[in-house]
Amino acid sequence: MRHLTDLAQPGQHADTLMILLPGAYHQPEDFIKEGFVQAVRQRQLAIDLIMAELAFSHIADQSALPKIHGSLIQPAIAAGYQNIWLAGISIGAYVAMAYAGSYPAQLAGVLLLAPYPGNRMTTGEIAYAGGLQAWAPDAIPDADTERHNWHWLKTHGNTKDIEIHLGYGEDDRFAESHLMMAQALPTAHVDKIPGDHVWPVWQQLWHNFLDKRFGINNHG
Repeated sequence: MRHLTDLAQPGQHADTLMILLPGAYHQPEDFIKEGFVQAVRQRQLAIDLIMAELAFSHIADQSALPKIHGSLIQPAIAAGYQNIWLAGISIGAYVAMAYAGSYPAQLAGVLLLAPYPGNRMTTGEIAYAGGLQAWAPDAIPDADTERHNWHWLKTHGNTKDIEIHLGYGEDDRFAESHLMMAQALPTAHVDKIPGDHVWPVWQQLWHNFLDKRFGINNHG
């Protein structure tokens, strides 16, 4: 799995690793171009970064998850990282949820930036039920990643099993679904700002997350 690495201290590993998963048609290099790496380094945070490539074909055939696990997560565990986070944008956040649901106990946390929520049949079903907490699906087929993601969010959003943060623009085309996702999370873990499904919004959400979660008075 092609990826780029940026270490906080060259030649040694930090305790925390953040793996960044891009949105559709984006590349690992975009995280550098759009200032995500610079934001971490300007704050002098002890966080190593891996920016991964996500091929659509690997998402479609569900091979992205074992690729992430075998190429990125397992080597990170072997390298001694104490806290491993997945941070994804749009379809990257969708994959991050799917990974967390398929490989429990591997991650310290997940950051979901404007996550792709699934198709309208799935989100409509949840809305019709009265929201995520009221939604009680029957047995979900293994191949139904969309409903598995929502069920994972419902059952893990407010537990201590994993730390889940959500950020999105209030004008995002998926904002109604993001609002339903937010209902499963602690209020402090949700960040809604003005804007659409675009890089400037994701940049600001990234800055906000770094300051809130890893700021000078909140290391961990």
